[in-house]
This record gives sequence, structure tokens and C-alpha cells, in this order.
Amino acid sequence: MGKEKAVSGHTIPLHSRPVTRALALALRASSKLTTSSEAAATTQINQGRVLRANCKRPYLDEKKANPPKKRAVLKDITNITCENSYRSCFNAAKIQVENIKQIKKGRAGSSMVASSSATSEVTDAKVEAVSYAAGVSLSGCTGTSLDTNEASCSFIQKQRSSRLPPRPLERSASTVEGSCSTVASSPKFVDIDSDDKDPLLCSLYAPEIYYNMRVAELKRRPFPDFMERTQKDVTQTMRGILVDWLVEVSEEYTLVPDTLYLTVYLIDWFLNGNYMERPKLQLLGITCMLIASKYEEICAPRIEEFCFITDNTYTRDQVLEMESQVLTHFSFQIYAPTSKTFLRRFLRAAQASHVNPSLEIEFLANYLTELTLMDYQFLKYLPSVIAASAVFLAKWTLNQSSHPWNPTLEHYTTYKASHLKASVHALQDLQLNTKGCPLNSIRMKYRQEKFKSVAVFSSPNLPDKLFF
Repeated sequence: MGKEKAVSGHTIPLHSRPVTRALALALRASSKLTTSSEAAATTQINQGRVLRANCKRPYLDEKKANPPKKRAVLKDITNITCENSYRSCFNAAKIQVENIKQIKKGRAGSSMVASSSATSEVTDAKVEAVSYAAGVSLSGCTGTSLDTNEASCSFIQKQRSSRLPPRPLERSASTVEGSCSTVASSPKFVDIDSDDKDPLLCSLYAPEIYYNMRVAELKRRPFPDFMERTQKDVTQTMRGILVDWLVEVSEEYTLVPDTLYLTVYLIDWFLNGNYMERPKLQLLGITCMLIASKYEEICAPRIEEFCFITDNTYTRDQVLEMESQVLTHFSFQIYAPTSKTFLRRFLRAAQASHVNPSLEIEFLANYLTELTLMDYQFLKYLPSVIAASAVFLAKWTLNQSSHPWNPTLEHYTTYKASHLKASVHALQDLQLNTKGCPLNSIRMKYRQEKFKSVAVFSSPNLPDKLFF
């Protein structure tokens, strides 16, 4: 039993058991391991090593026979490389769309069209729709099948693409350094984004930012006749009185102009889709101003202050309930580009040729744009059109010796003078108050000396030659 071990009542010879190093050391220490046992253990260990080596040998031989391929070294990846690839993809999509259009024109001129060509035209239309959506996404037909809604999608895209501005030009290195940007077709406009010293101007990204705003202003616009469509108890006059009162409220709490513009937009967009009773119209007004203040202001007024300004006509709970309804209707998507958003950009373009910026042009253009908030009829014009028309009329009011429109304004607004004829005439009627509107909060506001008393200015007649 010296060389055997009992396991569960049975004896197992040591030479039939695997000998580990720990067991060999233990037996050697107890002097029970003979020379033959040591030799047998050593042989068994070596045989195990050989077996393990033989198991690994086929893999090593296969690895030597088929060595792995070396991976290519990654090259330098920078923003310039990504930008070039994006431009090449975008240019390829544009070229593809242009080729498709030329092919379709050639097919339209042919007199005979076979069934196979009809099938290919449908395929081309799908490719064109996909390529166009890759360039500019306008929603309106996203998530729909091209097979079922192809005709409606193409109609919406053509209708909207006709109003889209051209994409902003890419700026070269010389432009960033401060030189005026020049284009072969229109070399006269001044680059207002060449000064990149002020980080608040975002000169490197301003063209793309305002292009996206021009696309965004086409969405979520209230119908210009929503009063006749949706509202039965609220009229245009009541809306004008509400906006006139909100101007006084914004002056009382010294709110920024963007808050007032956003408030009026929220009111119109909510009235566009919801029936409103007359007693709750003022409640809607202060609720929209509360929401706009939270979005635009650093220190927004409290709910109690808006209740106080209405002589406590409404309670805090009523304001909170209306706020919940408004935010639910908007799906919490509050912001939208307003006329004030585009006016800043267009005024910068209007004063690009001036050595010293003119405060009178700025105040007068702001005054004319703010007047449109009270007039329900101006909902039919895009915010960018209103801003461009305000700059046009402000320049004409202050100086009749030169044409109010120039290549710089035409480039950055993407509007020609002929595009603004109807809106400028409507804005002049509003400035001269030809309809005798009794609401004068905005007029009294801009008669103050801090605004250079621009409300007392009047513009002369607009000759037709200005719009050719």
C-alpha cells in the first residue's frame, strides 16, 4: 500500500495515474518515490509535452504555409479629406440628376415610346427622387413608398424646389484670408463673411446656416387664410389687437425682439390648427409669450407676472394647462426662423459697402418688419421676403439718389428686385397707414429718440423702374 492510494475503497497504482509536478515533489519529499518511479514520471511528462507539441504543429505548419496578409497602413485622415469626399458625392449626385433630366428631355421629344422605355422612365424618376432627397431633405414625402406615392412626392418636390434658394457658394482660402469673394457670373458682390475674427459671426458656417433656415421657413407655415378655415369666434381684428397689446407687454418687461416675433408665430401656428374661443385668446397670447421667453430670454418673466399683466384675469393653473396644450400641439418643436432672423443677415449685406454702419437703416428696417406682425395679410409672404422688402423700402426711404438694390443684396437674399415688387408695395401701404389702422403701439415705440424716431419717416412713390 506504500505505492498505491485508496480512492473510494479501491486502490489505484501510482504508475497508472497521471503524475503531476506537485505529486512528484510530494512523493520525493516523503522518500517514497523510487528511481524507477521518477523515470516513469519523467517519461510520462515528456510524452505529454510531445503530444501537446504535436497538436500545435499542424496549425504552425499551416500558418507557415499560408502566412497572413499584411494590412495596409492607414493614411492620414483629416477634415479636408472628408470634406472632399462629401463634395465629390454631392457633385456626382448633381451630375446624375442633370444627366437624367437631359435624357428625359430627349425622350419627351421623340414621337414613339415603347413599353420598355416607359419602364425605364419610371426607374429614372425614382432615381431622380432619391438623388434629390439626398441633396436636400424637405420632408413632406419622407417615409412613403416610391411606387405608391411617386406622383405626389414629385409634385411636392417640384413645387417646393421652385422656391428653394440656391446652395451657398463654397469659400476658397483666399476668401477666408479677407479678400472679396468673386464669381465668374457675378463678380461685383461683397463677401460679408470674409471677416472671421469675430467668433460670434460664425463666418465659416453662416452660408450653410442661413441656407438651412431658408429651407426650414417653407415648413410649418400657417395658412394665410386660417381665420376663414379654422376660426369662427376670433377675427383678424382681434388678432391685431392682441399683437398690439403684446408689443406693450414686451416693452414693459424689456424682452428681446426675437421673443416677440416667436410669440406671434406660435399664436398663428396654434390658431391654424385649433379652434379658439374669444375669451381664451388673451390666455393664448400670454402663454405663447411665456414659452417664447423661456426659449429666447436669459431671465424669463414668471407665470405670476403674466397673470398680473392681465389684471389676474387668468390663474396660474389656467396658464399651465394652456402651456401643456400648446407644447403638445407643437410636439415641443418651438423654434422656427422668423423675419427677424433673416433681417440681421440682410442688413449686414445692405451695409457692406458703408464704411460706418447706418443706425437709421437698421432701426427703420426693424420698424417696418415689426409692423407686419399686426397685419394678418402678410402671412402670405415668406419671412425672408418680408425681411428683404423691409431693407429695400428702408434704403429707398432714406436715399432716393441710388437704387436700393445691389448685387450684394441680390446674392445674399437670392431675390431680385422684381421678386419683391408686391411685398414692397404692401409694406409701403403699411408704413403710410393708408388703411387708417388705429393700433399704434409699434409706431409709438419707434418714435422714441433711442430709435432715431424712424416712425415719422415716410417714403416717396415707388417707380416701376426700380423693379426691373
